[in-house]
Amino acid sequence: MEPHPVRFWVDYPDRLLNRMTSAFRFVTIIPIAILLGLLDHANASYQTSGGSGTWVMAGTGGGAVLAPVVLMLLFREKYPRWWYDWNLELARFGNRVVAYWLLMDDRYPSTDDHQAVHLDYPEVTGPELNRWLPLVKWFLAIPHYFVLFFLWIALFFVGIYVWFAILFTGRYPRGAFDFIEGVLRWGNRVAGYAFAMVTDTYPPFRLAA
Repeated sequence: MEPHPVRFWVDYPDRLLNRMTSAFRFVTIIPIAILLGLLDHANASYQTSGGSGTWVMAGTGGGAVLAPVVLMLLFREKYPRWWYDWNLELARFGNRVVAYWLLMDDRYPSTDDHQAVHLDYPEVTGPELNRWLPLVKWFLAIPHYFVLFFLWIALFFVGIYVWFAILFTGRYPRGAFDFIEGVLRWGNRVAGYAFAMVTDTYPPFRLAA
């Protein structure tokens, strides 16, 4: 199997995990989840002037840079480096928060250190990408949306099993860890292809690396 350009993995915690923070993860995650939400948040306001109304959309932190990347690739065949860095680091941060929520790491998510969660995008500047594909990548990825929907349902029940396993044994079952890591890997490949648009390589239908 050829490795996909978008690479994702999580270091397996081969040690006793903190049972207390695992038991109350739904509470301890709140502050960092709020911070992540602020980075991804966009708010709309309605302004009136001279009897006419105008919708103004303003981003708090900007979230992921998506539409501007499509336009730049389409008309300039360029992927600005700082947009690339922002999308990658935001995705890395989001994955650290998700991995913490799924009990894959009991260390509190860092805003900059990679910790146990690793996500790599291929280096792109723009010319190596097809300029027209960004217009349809979201559509071409539709089959993956359906598969991921059911995978996340399965992940929910596996996550409940993991929660009880950690409470009673302090350890993360390896099979469950590999499955959850695979689902996250699948989702990151689809996101890198259809939304971050850092590769033209279609995501494979597999959990493995």
